[in-house]
Amino acid sequence: MKINYIKCHGSGNKFVMIDTVAQQVDQSLLPALSNAVCNRELGIGADGILLLVQNVDGLYGMRMFNPDGSEAEMCGNGIRCIARLAEQYIGSREFDLTSGGKVYPTARYAPIYGDIPTYGVEIGVNLTSKDFAFIPTEQDCFIDCIIEPLHPTLRWTAISVGNPHIIAVVEKIDLSLLEQLGERVKHLPETFPYGVNISLVELRDKNRIFVTTFERGAGITPSCGTAMTSSATAMALQGLCDYGTEIIVENRGGMVRCLCSNEQGLKTTLIGNASFTERGEIDFDGKTFAFHSNTIIEDETEAWSSFLASRE
Repeated sequence: MKINYIKCHGSGNKFVMIDTVAQQVDQSLLPALSNAVCNRELGIGADGILLLVQNVDGLYGMRMFNPDGSEAEMCGNGIRCIARLAEQYIGSREFDLTSGGKVYPTARYAPIYGDIPTYGVEIGVNLTSKDFAFIPTEQDCFIDCIIEPLHPTLRWTAISVGNPHIIAVVEKIDLSLLEQLGERVKHLPETFPYGVNISLVELRDKNRIFVTTFERGAGITPSCGTAMTSSATAMALQGLCDYGTEIIVENRGGMVRCLCSNEQGLKTTLIGNASFTERGEIDFDGKTFAFHSNTIIEDETEAWSSFLASRE
């Protein structure tokens, strides 16, 4: 199976993106393909694969597979890259995209740092979910509370944005602790029956936060769009950041802007880059793959590097 791909990233969250509207892909091979392609030593190296798809109603959307082959319901950084690819078919700067059975209003925004393509996606926020077995039945939300089986003192806020997240505010992010928490979740099936994404957040200034996330199925990653969305929302829910004002959310991969609203339902718009860095072709038979060609998109790679340097 020969596959054309685009390597892309949203806020440093790197993906191999495949346009299944323009080419046929064997669906049964997708978990194995993601596992092989995402391998940073033997494969292309990525945090997941993204598929541009189109449903029977004509709506364009995203499917995402994690490096371990599991499928994710939603990825905030990934859907911005899919938005850029889908826009060429749709011909409008505002449109809806689907992911995990949900519809997400999406739009192209003004470029950042001169010419870096930027997209925003409006994400509905839920405070309850089947994933949150730790919420007592008498509660309808879980904000700034302890989850005793996970940690005796950290206080968590639980948010679902198409996938489940728990967020704790800390003075300084400890990567070793975050790794331990992510691994501990795997041994707490009664508390986290479907796993959970874990974020630690530093409040660095008014409406400016720094986030690091342990993603289920991937481990600690440089960036996670839904985690940044959830973290900004959690800070607004706790009164630590403002509704109706853009919140700058930084991580090791880069930066996004989040705009939280509690009018007509809780929702947050995630705004950030959608950069294409490489185009190529691979051949995959279910076990092995080989490169046939790849072309580096130098101008976009350099633009992002310059943007990161400007933040230092």
